[in-house]
Amino acid sequence: QVQLVESGGGLVQPGGSLRLSCKASGLNFKLFSMAWYRQAPGKQRELVAHITNDHSQNYADSVKGRFTISRDNIWRMLYLQMNSLKPEDTAVYFCNTNYSGRPFWGQGTQVTVSS
Repeated sequence: QVQLVESGGGLVQPGGSLRLSCKASGLNFKLFSMAWYRQAPGKQRELVAHITNDHSQNYADSVKGRFTISRDNIWRMLYLQMNSLKPEDTAVYFCNTNYSGRPFWGQGTQVTVSS
């Protein structure tokens, strides 16, 4: 059974940084693309960043140059380094992968950017 467990969220001031982590289990992690999504109150869930099994990365325009997605295939970890955070980055952040034709999600971790 695929399980994704996020951690690392919290309250941070504008301009600050956070690093989110996602621990994956139940799949051959190194073979799968992974992604971070976020959902703000009253808004649809949106793709933040995506990384393929060979580490090719893509980012939403709103986070380009500020966020970096990375992965550690040995430890089956996915990361999201978030710098220069803005209040509009406030959301619940979710780790995601697609396995056997269906999406899997973690429980999410809250990121709040506020002074």
